[in-house]
Amino acid sequence: MSARDRLTELDAVRRLRARDVSLFSDDPDLRIPIMQRLGWTDLAEKAAGRLPLLTGLANALVEEGATDLLLLGMGGSSLAPLVMERIIGRGHGFPYLHVLDTTSPVQVAELLATLSPESTYTIVASKSGTTIEPLSLYAIVSAWYAESGLNRAEAGRRVIVITDPGSPLEKVRQRDMLRIALTAPATVGGRYSALSVFGLAPAALIGIHLPALIQHAQAMETACDAPVEQNPAALLAAWMVDARDTRRDKLTLVTSERYAPFGLWVEQLVAESLGKHGIGIVPVIESAPAGPDAYGDDRAFVVLRFTDDEPLAGWSRSAAATHPVYELTVSDVFDVGAEFVRWEHAVALAGALLGVNPFDEPSVTEAKRATSAILDGSASEVPTATADAGGTWITYAGALERCAPSSRIEAIAGAYSELRPGDYLALLVYAPDDAERIDPLVDAAAAVSHATGAAVCLELGPRYLHSTGQLHKGGPNTGVFIIVTGRDRIDVPVPGKPYGLAALHRAQAEGDLVTLAQHGRRVLRLDLPSTTPAALAALAAELVAAARR
Repeated sequence: MSARDRLTELDAVRRLRARDVSLFSDDPDLRIPIMQRLGWTDLAEKAAGRLPLLTGLANALVEEGATDLLLLGMGGSSLAPLVMERIIGRGHGFPYLHVLDTTSPVQVAELLATLSPESTYTIVASKSGTTIEPLSLYAIVSAWYAESGLNRAEAGRRVIVITDPGSPLEKVRQRDMLRIALTAPATVGGRYSALSVFGLAPAALIGIHLPALIQHAQAMETACDAPVEQNPAALLAAWMVDARDTRRDKLTLVTSERYAPFGLWVEQLVAESLGKHGIGIVPVIESAPAGPDAYGDDRAFVVLRFTDDEPLAGWSRSAAATHPVYELTVSDVFDVGAEFVRWEHAVALAGALLGVNPFDEPSVTEAKRATSAILDGSASEVPTATADAGGTWITYAGALERCAPSSRIEAIAGAYSELRPGDYLALLVYAPDDAERIDPLVDAAAAVSHATGAAVCLELGPRYLHSTGQLHKGGPNTGVFIIVTGRDRIDVPVPGKPYGLAALHRAQAEGDLVTLAQHGRRVLRLDLPSTTPAALAALAAELVAAARR
């Protein structure tokens, strides 16, 4: 039976809109947790009610002279605003957005050195109010404000909180005299929160025209209530699952250039929602589309393009001759609001078809525990490095066991040799998110994919721990993982903690290394002397050279 027919038989569209928990599980123990995550299905309809408050707040910040807006968040608390800013752009005269979804001391130190505390405003975003990254970053930014001479009230006026009602972060707001707490519906999980205040508030504060965004989202939300054959989300869900059932589980997103950032949001939604219990669909962001012959028979392509993007339309027709292709067309940048809605509904329906709960993330929690254990010294020993190749410490872990290599390129080639048909390679890089460092790795990932035929995913740590990290550990054991860390000498103290950002950043990478190994994954760690642009460019060259050996 096709996935479309199964959706019809399940009456899945109506049951999702009715928030029928039994669509996802018959387990009584899961009913309440799932019900507590189904509040996103009408966010677009309700979004207009938020506009007066958000518009007023945005205008107030402009009047106060705000030039920059720091967003401290992770995963679902930060990716939607990041994507909207990169696709739509800020409004004229509104502050620039800087998303800090990292614990890299290099990136944090470099960014704060460029900003003025007097004209920089901050959003601290955490659904639970306990997420270690935004809380650590808030402590650092709070000290930064104080060191500039701002008193407690002046600094507090520059900080806005977004969290669930009654969370510990809301209590921090009261304690530290922060400006306002914007509360999100407690029944909306992070990765489904693009149209809640987690997404809308930062967008409003940088001058994105929310009425246009919401209008597009509302139209799609209405369309997602249609019968399966006319339902844009149901059709996408069915296509994804049919492709996966024929072993084409590498869902590869190819977009018009302006929409390229959308892949970051889709990636976390698909991977974290569907990658569990040994099941999963692997999202792949294709940055440099090649000819169809460059891809294996495990690929299925979603092409997201502007209606007038004729070159991409031609590529799509060419790829459709040998691979499943699903085309989505957009007319302007505000269609990103509609795409948020389409994909949220589609992924939830795909979860029902695959028999997984799309609203939990057990392996993400597991990685967080591993990080905490390393920081407090209670963790089991992290696998030790087996070789020192020119200053790079090399570690094999999990199911990847090899003799000590004579060089870094030999170690990389050894990891590649583990790739079997249908496998994917994940490059998990703990480095600052800036073009000079990352662009060579993006190019290398594309070159390695085209040389090997395997899907290659480039992920930045610790961002990926809150998204694709769930798939890596909970999905099918088809990944080969290369974790890249650096021993940079820059550190930023975390006020109130016995460790700095450098220790936290490293603990997150090592916690993931331990967790991947415990799940029997094939893992190689390359611990570089530093993550300077030159060091990462040299690594990028070796990644490509190893694939061409």
